Amino acid sequence: MTLSGKRILLIVGGGIAAYKTLELIRRLRERGAAVRAVMTAAAQQFVTPLSVGTLTADRVFTDLFDRDDEHDVGHIRLSREADLIIVAPASADLMAKLATGLASDLASAVLLATDKKVLMAPAMNPRMWDHPATRRNRATLAKDGVAFVGPNRGEMAESGEAGEGRMAEPLEIVAAIEAELASAPAPLSGRKIIVTSGPTHEPIDPVRYIANRSSGKQGHAIAEALAGLGAEVLLVSGPVNVPDPAGVRTIHVETARAMMQAVEAALPADAAVFVAAVADWRSDAAAGEKIKKVAGEGPPVLRMVENPDILATIGHHARRPYLVVGFAAETQDLVANAKAKLKRKGADFIVANDVSAEGGAMGGDRNRVRIVSKSGVDDWPEMSKQEVARRLAAVIAGRLATVEV
Repeated sequence: MTLSGKRILLIVGGGIAAYKTLELIRRLRERGAAVRAVMTAAAQQFVTPLSVGTLTADRVFTDLFDRDDEHDVGHIRLSREADLIIVAPASADLMAKLATGLASDLASAVLLATDKKVLMAPAMNPRMWDHPATRRNRATLAKDGVAFVGPNRGEMAESGEAGEGRMAEPLEIVAAIEAELASAPAPLSGRKIIVTSGPTHEPIDPVRYIANRSSGKQGHAIAEALAGLGAEVLLVSGPVNVPDPAGVRTIHVETARAMMQAVEAALPADAAVFVAAVADWRSDAAAGEKIKKVAGEGPPVLRMVENPDILATIGHHARRPYLVVGFAAETQDLVANAKAKLKRKGADFIVANDVSAEGGAMGGDRNRVRIVSKSGVDDWPEMSKQEVARRLAAVIAGRLATVEV
């Protein structure tokens, strides 16, 4: 658990983005952090102290002049007992208070009294974010040592409003917290790693294509886990419905040939992890118009040609990464097929998983894998895809630890 033993004080500011803090708390606690929360009066208009307290499993602090709170904990202890203070959402008002040294409520008093790192996740209307006063306050806070994550661009809660001002997503904030609390150099710092993820879509005509059931969940989780260990990660993703992972540069492609081109263009790299379920074949000539049914005629004949084998190409490449990891999605003879793939494609190890209907790996949230290498087979228990990703990232970090950057 990456934040095991860490104490996080979460200050929840006012704004519709306050609902995201419930997910943020859950993500922090599943990584082992202890979370305490302070809520402004405005925050309580969007989420309740009961909801926040249920998820933190601790008291929620709301009032600077609450006699019991001040006697028991107090704003000074709240500000000093945490390893880090995160303000999410950080409203324009909270930013202005800290930038000018105001302490008119519990949240601003805690921020003014702390000697710990402060990380802010701003969230506000784009015009508020662009206002000269907000920009001045942000510059002042940054000069004072406050760190920021976001805001992002996108649609606002208000109808017809869009721009820069959306609060960073919970997992982005978690990654920023982990980076702020890192006490030692990240094990993959300075490493460049390529990851492929998702399916490929091979066109038959403008509306039809050949594909598979890969969701991209496992590949995206691996990319994020590697970035969490400090790697510079390039994710080459086929068409998926999962969001781009935090802290990762993502290139979106459709076909196997486009994926191959993006991977080769990214070389050299220290490691490459090929999770994508690339279509083995494609139609040799995609129709320019939709293929129509014709009465009395049978279905059209598709002439299939083989797609580039990305894993084999990189496994035997002149600029081969030091570490090449492949995935084997099989429905039968899992280990035997993975061993054959390991030898044939020049990989250092193969992550083999059962994608039969009974296995449920494709599209699901859990996975059971076997790590097949020249030294044998390591059978991992079933776990979440995020945990598979974290364990695999640790294995990769260990293998690269002996190689000079």
